[in-house]
Amino acid sequence: MNYTHSSPFLAPAQIHYLSTNTPVYYSPRPSLLSWIPDHLLALAAPVVAYWIASLFFHTLDISSWKYLNKYRIHDSAEVQSRNRATRVQVLCAVLLQQLVQTLIGYWWMDQRPTGAAVDHLGNILGLAPSLSGVVLRMFGNTQGSVILRNYGAELLYSLYWWAIPVSKFFLGMFIIDTWQYFLHRGMHMNTYLYKKLHSVHHRLYVPYAYGALYNHPLEGLLLDTAGAGIAELVSCMSTREAILLFVISTLKTVDDHCGYSLPWDPLQLVTRNNADYHDIHHQVIGIKSNFSQPFFIHWDVILGTRMTRKDIEQRRQRQKAD
Repeated sequence: MNYTHSSPFLAPAQIHYLSTNTPVYYSPRPSLLSWIPDHLLALAAPVVAYWIASLFFHTLDISSWKYLNKYRIHDSAEVQSRNRATRVQVLCAVLLQQLVQTLIGYWWMDQRPTGAAVDHLGNILGLAPSLSGVVLRMFGNTQGSVILRNYGAELLYSLYWWAIPVSKFFLGMFIIDTWQYFLHRGMHMNTYLYKKLHSVHHRLYVPYAYGALYNHPLEGLLLDTAGAGIAELVSCMSTREAILLFVISTLKTVDDHCGYSLPWDPLQLVTRNNADYHDIHHQVIGIKSNFSQPFFIHWDVILGTRMTRKDIEQRRQRQKAD
């Protein structure tokens, strides 16, 4: 392919720059790990992440570390006394959901075309005409041409290796949030669906980490497995991009059910949709609120279903006044 002909504003040195520079996260190996193909890693990584994170929080649960007391949303006695599902029932239900999720994921991955190695340079230069058009329209022919000649390679590099992957990742997050919000809310508003499906999850009145995926099997299939697959498909993620999305969404789901409001937990710092926010949803007073999961709370805010601790206190004060 004549890359210079297809990208007239790039000098040979700029094309060489694009062909020899890759970001720190990139690996040219056929598989990220030599002993497991990427499509199988995409299935295994979320399961491993789930149990590692759950084991960490379970260790905190059974510890006698007094430092943690001020960060526990509920004390240990309350966890044991108010939940209507035994830990064995929770464990079996979670393992069943992960088994179904893995089997469906294996079938899904097997249907995807594998193809040859990715031609990253060809893909980058394929973006050049679009980038050129945008820059020329924004800055005019004279100034735009100067920008393209001087910074065209850097702009293409940033677009291909950073802007597009980050955009796909946030699109995937938005799709998962949207899918889960409306399905989750629907299962609360429809009495039949709540009784038959979603009430299983709410047997955990006081959530804990490895109960994050304690659901009716059909709910787990619809809410989690289907949502993740749709997010990957619509956002056109590569297998490696999907691995990252699946792992982070899994860790976020566990963290939202962990029972701790930790000031040093990065997953609780980056968004207000955290363990305390989701704990309100598991209480009687908030069961028709805080449907957003797992990442952000925009749908709760937009559609008026957000509830905070301050809202709860104000409601209780009004009830006392009445």
